Amino acid sequence: MSLLKSGLVLLAAALTACASLRNDGSSAAVRQQLAPTGKVRVAISVGPTANTFRATLDPATSRPRGVAVDLANALGEKLGAPVELMMYDNYVDLLEAARRGAWDVTFLPFDEERAKVMDYGPAYYRSEFTYLVRSGSAIHAQADVDRPGVRIAVVEGSVTARNRQQALKSATLLRFKTLAEVREQVWAGKVDAAAAGRETLAGLAAQLPGARVLEGSFHVGGVVAVAVPKNRPAALEFVSDFIETAKAIGVVRRAFDNAGFKDAVVAPAASRR
Repeated sequence: MSLLKSGLVLLAAALTACASLRNDGSSAAVRQQLAPTGKVRVAISVGPTANTFRATLDPATSRPRGVAVDLANALGEKLGAPVELMMYDNYVDLLEAARRGAWDVTFLPFDEERAKVMDYGPAYYRSEFTYLVRSGSAIHAQADVDRPGVRIAVVEGSVTARNRQQALKSATLLRFKTLAEVREQVWAGKVDAAAAGRETLAGLAAQLPGARVLEGSFHVGGVVAVAVPKNRPAALEFVSDFIETAKAIGVVRRAFDNAGFKDAVVAPAASRR
């Protein structure tokens, strides 16, 4: 095959893939389940530091920005519907809103408790979890954490909270409603460590002079995925196809890069929990 012909074939494939992210949401069932109000209401987790699903607020506009926001906008483009971003600074309120039907799609780590109120599609990222300690801490390694008297802060309703509740034998687990509260507890020295995903803790460390993120991890393999409220099969099929296409043609990669996560690895095709 000539170089010109090869180039044309690749161009055609790229155009076909890009077209797949344009409007193909003509199904009445899809629109009823994914945009029942005429808009796609996307639940966005927001906090003081970003990760592959949590957004931060632009200080100039107070609007969220991050991976989930970029994916939400691409999803709206594919469906051909406007996007309404519904912001939540804690998981408890976000899940309660799912029960009320207050949003239509979200991007969150998989968790068994969350799966009781939402259905997950394919993963777009696999997570690694570790600890953050403040300046001067005597904790230097993973093995130093689970000891009597050690206080560990987690966000209530997070994957990390359930994981640590099941795994810790000696340390004390303290739950806080928001990530901002966890940050303040670390800064004030009221806890000895904070547990969360590595990207989240790296962001917090940048806000806490002298804080350190521990090497290694206590859990690897959690997945971040697209999800919809329970009993919306047409919506789930649509968003699942969207994520698979977005991974294949670089939309997820660009969202990671735009948010500064250039080392984050996109989950492989058809990657589920």
